Amino acid sequence: MKFNKWTIGLAAVGVVSLASAAKADEKLSAVQTALSSTTISGYVDTAAHWNPGTGTGAAFYGYGAAKADGFNLNVVELSIGKPLDESEWASGYKVDLWFGPDANTLATQSSGVGADLAIKQAYVALRTPVGNGIDWKIGVFDTIIGYESSSSPNNPNYTRSYGYTIEPTTHTGLLGTYRVCEEFSFSAGVANTFGPAINARAHPNPGGLGGPRAESYKTYMASVALTAPQSWGWVAGSTAYAGVINGFNVGTPAGGNGAGTQTSWYVGATLATPVTGLKVGAAFDYLDSHSSRANAGPIYPIGNDIWVVGLYASYQATEKLSLHARGELANSQNQARSFLNPGVGPAEDSQVYALTATVQYDLWQNVISRLEVRWDHGDETAFFSGRPGTTPPTTGAFTQRNALLIAANIVYKF
Repeated sequence: MKFNKWTIGLAAVGVVSLASAAKADEKLSAVQTALSSTTISGYVDTAAHWNPGTGTGAAFYGYGAAKADGFNLNVVELSIGKPLDESEWASGYKVDLWFGPDANTLATQSSGVGADLAIKQAYVALRTPVGNGIDWKIGVFDTIIGYESSSSPNNPNYTRSYGYTIEPTTHTGLLGTYRVCEEFSFSAGVANTFGPAINARAHPNPGGLGGPRAESYKTYMASVALTAPQSWGWVAGSTAYAGVINGFNVGTPAGGNGAGTQTSWYVGATLATPVTGLKVGAAFDYLDSHSSRANAGPIYPIGNDIWVVGLYASYQATEKLSLHARGELANSQNQARSFLNPGVGPAEDSQVYALTATVQYDLWQNVISRLEVRWDHGDETAFFSGRPGTTPPTTGAFTQRNALLIAANIVYKF
């Protein structure tokens, strides 16, 4: 083993021994080897919102609250991880940390205290050599369903859809994924709860909602993914997904419809077209709330099913310029209140239409720059706040059937 001249000099005067120096060098080499495959990445997400007219025009889609008419730091994400390699017994890990206001909205904090800090993901990744290999995640991981991601830079539009809003976001448990071939894979897992609080349990139920749950009660999930092969011509690369998650939601706005036993059904697809650069997509979400007992408080009652249909289109016009559009219909059924219609007054079937148009032009390196216009319309009743300083369900807070948002979004990815 080679030593530098300083180590040899210290050994000559008896300060260190060459044996201890060799052991220290071996430990350092092991640390360097482990860190050599570790990746660090993330992003800084900022935005400016303008809601024309009076009042806040607040809508109830994910990450939309308290951002009207001003500049916003949304979130800072820091990701550290080691991806699985190609070996049969591969291992790795992933940690996603969120800092900023959106970290509180993610609602993964087990203590219930936000403090602008949250763990988005933190799991150990393992592979077992069964067939083509089963990839495992154990710990905290993103949900397996949905057209959109919690991370805004990964989505075609800046604002989230209503479909995303009623989906679970994060689970604490075990998830296995098996790729049968390049075109077909499936996942299955078990978690403590529907989500999202880390280490939460379905027992005892908060407020006794939904009836007692045994210590063994868990949330179960499964999904399948299909990819069109290259031999399919212009359709090649198109994808289709389907999934279901059933379990107990501990009850937060991030869960869409409060506490109780719930089932989320999802079907979505992204389709390539003969037009170069043009892709279209569709998504259907159905949230089935099984309990009929209302949550404590005037909002987020149970026993109310919600479904959302979303249509997407994206066009890569040039290397830097892309155009994105989304149309949605969200429907809240069963004559009961939900996050779609949490105001004071008689409950009724509620429908919201939303249209979103986004222009993205990547002028700077590593920077996503987007301009977005979004229009939300409440059918038959007022859904949106028209009185500054009022917070639902304050009486009279809802005075508008329309909400218009013009937003600029700047994201630096590192």
